This record gives sequence, C-alpha cells and structure tokens, in this order.
Amino acid sequence: MTDALRGDPLPTALHAVTRAFVLGEVYDRRFLAQGLMNRNWRVDTASGPYAVKEITDVPLPEVRGNLAVLAGLAGDGLPVPAPVATASGDLVAEFDGHGYRVLAWVDGRHVPGTELTLDQARELGVLLARLHHALGRHAPGPLPDRPPPAEATGVATADSAAEALTARLPADPMPGLDAALRERRALLNRYADRRPDGEIPAGPYGWTHGDFRYRNLLRRDGEVAAILDWDRLGVRPYGEEVARTAQVQFGVDGVFDLDRVAAFTAGYRSVIDLPVADLADAGTRLWWKRLTDYWQLEFLLARKDPAFGKMFLEGEALLHWRTDRADEVQAAFAGRRGCL
Repeated sequence: MTDALRGDPLPTALHAVTRAFVLGEVYDRRFLAQGLMNRNWRVDTASGPYAVKEITDVPLPEVRGNLAVLAGLAGDGLPVPAPVATASGDLVAEFDGHGYRVLAWVDGRHVPGTELTLDQARELGVLLARLHHALGRHAPGPLPDRPPPAEATGVATADSAAEALTARLPADPMPGLDAALRERRALLNRYADRRPDGEIPAGPYGWTHGDFRYRNLLRRDGEVAAILDWDRLGVRPYGEEVARTAQVQFGVDGVFDLDRVAAFTAGYRSVIDLPVADLADAGTRLWWKRLTDYWQLEFLLARKDPAFGKMFLEGEALLHWRTDRADEVQAAFAGRRGCL
C-alpha cells in the first residue's frame, strides 16, 4: 500500500469490507471529500475500482431495499451503478455497528446545472421523468393510496424556532449569520398569509429518487453516466421532486437560472403530464418549506461544521431573490420562457 493509503480516514473495517464483498487485494484508495452526511471512498482492487460508502444517516434495511431496485432500473436502460453483493448475497455489510455498501465505480464528473446547455437541461428533465416511470415498475414496495401528508409549518412555530436558534448560536459564529436570521424572521412575518393550504400536495405521486442533484449525477461526454446516492428513495409527489431538483440544480449564487429551469421542467412535462397548477403548488410548498426551515443551523450547532453556516447564507440569498420574483419563477416552472 502507498503512504496515501495509511494517511486517509478510511476506517479500520476496510479489510473486513473488501473480504465481505470479495473485492480482492486493495491497490489504492482515496477518500472523497464531497458530501456532508456519509463518508465515501474510491477503492482500487484486484477486481477493479469501486465506490465504498459508510452509511451513517439511513436505516440499513431501507438501504438494502433501495439498492435492490438498481438492477431493474439498469435493465430499463437508465444510467445507474451496479451494486455489489457480499459473498452471502447481502447488499450491505455491517461491522462494528457501521454499515457499508459497494458500487461499481463509474468515471465522470459532477457538472453544476448552470453549466449545462439548454438542451442538456431539457434532457435532464426527460431523464428524471423516465426515472419516475421506471421506479413505478421496480419500486421497493407498494404505492400507498395517497401521497404522504406534508403539513406546512405555521408562522408562530417557525418564528419561535428562529428565536430559539438566535439564543443558541454562539456570538458571531460567522459573519452575516445573525443578520440573515433576523431577515428571515422579518420575511416570514411579511408573507405569513402565503402559507400553503391543506396537508396533501396536488398532482400525481410515486416513487422518487429524493436527491436528484448535480453532486449525485456523473456526466461523461455531455451525458449523464450515472445517477448516484439512492439513500433517499421514497414516495413523494412528482412535482415536489421536480421543483426541488430545479432549485438545487439551477439556483446558484443567490439567483435562479430561469431559462434552464424552464428547459428542465418542459423536458419533464414532455414525458409525464404534470399539470402546471400542480407544479405551481409544489413550487409554493417548497418556497414555504425553505422559508420556515433552519436545518442548516441545526447541523451547524450539532456538528460544529462551518459549511452548514455557509449553506444557510447561500440559501437565504436565493430565498430572498425567489420571493421578490415569485411570478417569474412560477412561469419558469411552467416551462414558459422566451427562449423556449
């Protein structure tokens, strides 16, 4: 092994993991620093390169069920990595209280949504719709009679949470953080009458990926080579995933790239007939969720990682921009832009 192998933070379970999955002798490994929830490595072995993940935030039985879906998706021609089974046929190995899964390594790079051409943005929407269709055929479980309820947080609850966070945050934890939290509370109270009605989101629903974003997509030669990270697979309104993907793909530096949002949603709706009104409902619910949620600050306090504070500030800028241009954003969600 090289010196680099001894210096990285790979747990001592490496040898147990490679034996369990019958990967052969390890020639090299590299810790993948991207990602805030789980830990990932590239491991080069006698049988080839693999992506190894230590699972930290999802129940292992759920991970097993999610991974079992990938073979069916691959059979439908979708770009998904092949999961590796242990010698006993398990898709997850457990050692010392930790779970590990192994996927075949796929070469490619993560391309931010704003670097895509309009055609590529449209094709991304088509791919997501194809994925939703395929998940309906290869789902890990039956579809419930109705989508999971999604109650919109009340203004008083959200404001109390913000007040409590203000007291819990250390003095000046990051430049601008205190001011951003005050501005959030002001924005929340200014738009208190915009809370979405009802607990059941509008529109069709089914099995969805749950985190369809550029950091979970590998591109090669201009096309998506692999859809990664299947930990969040679950039943949701399709509009919810479309709206969330549009935001995380094309909301950068406090601004939405509305042309690419429109191309993406138009591509999706060319495959799945998602009514404009239902997508508008999903967009409004997502906006309200961002307005009333402070998860980045909770993670900042729990993990002492300034990356979460930076995420909060970036999200705050985008939230204000989107609020000021609500009609333009909803038009883009409906695929209406002058360039299309």
